[in-house]
Formats: sequence, structure tokens, C-alpha cells
Amino acid sequence: MNALHINWSKPFTLRHKAFFVEDFELLTTILSALKWREKNGSIKLCADKTALLFYEAAGLLPIWDGGYEELVVDEDIDPIMFWAAGKLFALRLQNAPVAVMDTDFIVWESILFDRLPECSVIHFEELYPDVYPGKEYFKLRPGFDLDGLDWSVPACNTAFTVFKDEGLLKYYTETAIDFMKHSPALDDTLKYMVFAEQRLLSMCAKKRGAHILAFSGLDRLFSDGSGCFTHTWGMKQQMRDNDALRYDFCMRCIGRIKREYPSVYDIIRNISIFDKYKEK
Repeated sequence: MNALHINWSKPFTLRHKAFFVEDFELLTTILSALKWREKNGSIKLCADKTALLFYEAAGLLPIWDGGYEELVVDEDIDPIMFWAAGKLFALRLQNAPVAVMDTDFIVWESILFDRLPECSVIHFEELYPDVYPGKEYFKLRPGFDLDGLDWSVPACNTAFTVFKDEGLLKYYTETAIDFMKHSPALDDTLKYMVFAEQRLLSMCAKKRGAHILAFSGLDRLFSDGSGCFTHTWGMKQQMRDNDALRYDFCMRCIGRIKREYPSVYDIIRNISIFDKYKEK
């Protein structure tokens, strides 16, 4: 199955002034792309110009065997409030079937795609009110109907999502983008974004009568049921705070790339941010 990595640099550059990818995330991205190619199909990169130039300068564009395309997000989308909007704009241009995964997410084993329903996600999320508030929380400009949505369905974690239904993919992305465009400018950098990206997916599926499956705990969907996923989201801050943990993680990633993908190892040896991990 075709897969997609997405990088919209603008939310990052507004906070940090210059764009860069940390060493541990870059290594995860490399393994994510290479392992998908080995086990599950082709993968391409959808990124804006700034991110594309970064990967090009590092010599890494060839890891995406499906090539790359430029990501353009509408100017009326607030990149601080809607920091994951790039995913929705990139997905809007794709055709199902397609898988999309965050660049810090690795699928280690082959997926039995013929067993999947219209949509599959890594797991569902509880509707904790401090993250997923009720309908009364959202103050939108006229033109978006919150009343037509089912507020009882669980939210989806979309770090890894497989869309097999074209109609659901188009309906979800158009609805999410429409929601963002009808949202007022606020300091909220969580609840509006996760509603658009994660909760609306379940709501859109319910309206279309489409089934969503959660991968977690369903080993029968894989050719090998052990250690199917790695998602470093919760470990990133720990690695920023702990040099030893960061060094160990990066060394293990580099070692795996060296053993399994020696041609790519030759590329990363020339990337300066990995100099500290060179063999003594």
C-alpha cells in the first residue's frame, strides 16, 4: 500500500525561527520510510519548501521511493493554533487506499491490508474533557454545523491511519479543513486542533456509516504479531533532557540502519548532526 510522510515546517519555524529536525527524530523518520518500503509498499514525502530543502541538503530525499510533492497550506489557517493542519491538506490531495504516519512512527511488520475495514487507526482515545470538550466549548463562525455530529463516538489517534474508503477520506479532510476555516483566532493550541484532526474522523465515519478499526491489540492483522509499532512521541522530551538516553537511542537506530540499509548508512555518515555518533 502507498504511504505518506508529511512535514509542514511553518508551525516549527514560527516558534524556533529556523527549521531543523532533531537527530533522534531524523533517524526515526529514516527507519520509518525504509521499513515501510521493506514490509508494506511505497512511501512518499509531502512537505513544504522549507522542509523539502532541509531533506534535500541532507541527501535524504531518496529514502522516499514514491518521491515527494510540495505541501501548500491555505494562508488563512493559523499555524500556531492548527499546527497539524499540514496533515489534513496533504491528505486532501491523496487517493485511497493510502496510509499516513507521523515521521516519529515506525511500522516494523507487514500489515494484512485485505483484513482492514474502511479506516484503521493506531488506537482510540478517551474523551477526557480537558482534551476533548463538549460541543458547547467550540465557538465557530456561522457556516459549520456542530449539531449534525455524533458526540458520543471516541476520538482516533491518527499517528498512523489507513484509509481504504475514498469517500470517507475526502469527506473527513474537507470537513476538518472547513472546521478550521470557521474557527476564530484563539490562544487554544490543543482542543481545536485535536478536534479537527482526531475527533472529527470518528464523527465523519459515523455519518457515512463507515467502520473504524483500532490496530492496538489486534495482532492477527500482521504477518508477525510481535513488536509491530514504535512511536517516540512520549519519549522525545525525555531524550532532550537525558543525554545518555538520547545517545543510546540514536546509536541503536544508526546500528540498525548500518546493518539493514548500508547504502543509507553511507548517506547519514555525511550528515553533520550525526558526527557525535561516529565510531571512535
